[in-house]
Amino acid sequence: MNDFLVECCANSIQSAINGELGGANRIELCTHLEVGGITPTREEIIRSRELNIPLHVLIRPRSGDFVFSEKEMVQMLADIQFCKKLGCDGVVIGALHKDGSINKEQTKAMVKAAKPMHITFHRAFDEGNNLRQNLEDVIACGCELLLTAGQSDNVIDGISNLEQLVKLAKGRITILVGSGVNQSNAEALYKIGIRNFHLSGSMKNQKGEIETDALLIKAVIDKLEQIV
Repeated sequence: MNDFLVECCANSIQSAINGELGGANRIELCTHLEVGGITPTREEIIRSRELNIPLHVLIRPRSGDFVFSEKEMVQMLADIQFCKKLGCDGVVIGALHKDGSINKEQTKAMVKAAKPMHITFHRAFDEGNNLRQNLEDVIACGCELLLTAGQSDNVIDGISNLEQLVKLAKGRITILVGSGVNQSNAEALYKIGIRNFHLSGSMKNQKGEIETDALLIKAVIDKLEQIV
């Protein structure tokens, strides 16, 4: 059995289907990847429950920063409850203060609402103000996975920070790398201790829409299988 996991960041139901066909172990469902992803519609979430692999849903009401108002928190908590009632496997959450520190109060509230689903803290982390302290705060909030490019725009620019995060985490949280993961850098990431990979594997389809290509997901998996 492989010691790695590949999560497909799917911006539509068809992308989720393609990710599963490509061999992904899990789906993170969202919409509007061009702005970093926001929460999909409830209809999309319902339809994606028909997949045969675990489904995590992004909880983010809008694009832009990760400093959320009380009204936005109410919406996010309602979306989390919907996912839990529907039987989703996990949610992907996160919140910051204006200074770039982790908003522990809001994050803990979302974690509490989400349990017993799996909980990933998303790439709000990459806009944080302190790698070590932000990591400790995310762990303290009860998140099980941390999606990050090492507080950089992409995984290769952040590879030294990613290596540091693996060491600092000491198994207390799973480091899930995302933003620019592909078959050409998967080995370098694996060598620093990364075992969880997140990618959309997106290309433009025949309609000119951005969509996951099953072959791009498969290419990363094939590369990792060669390493193991």
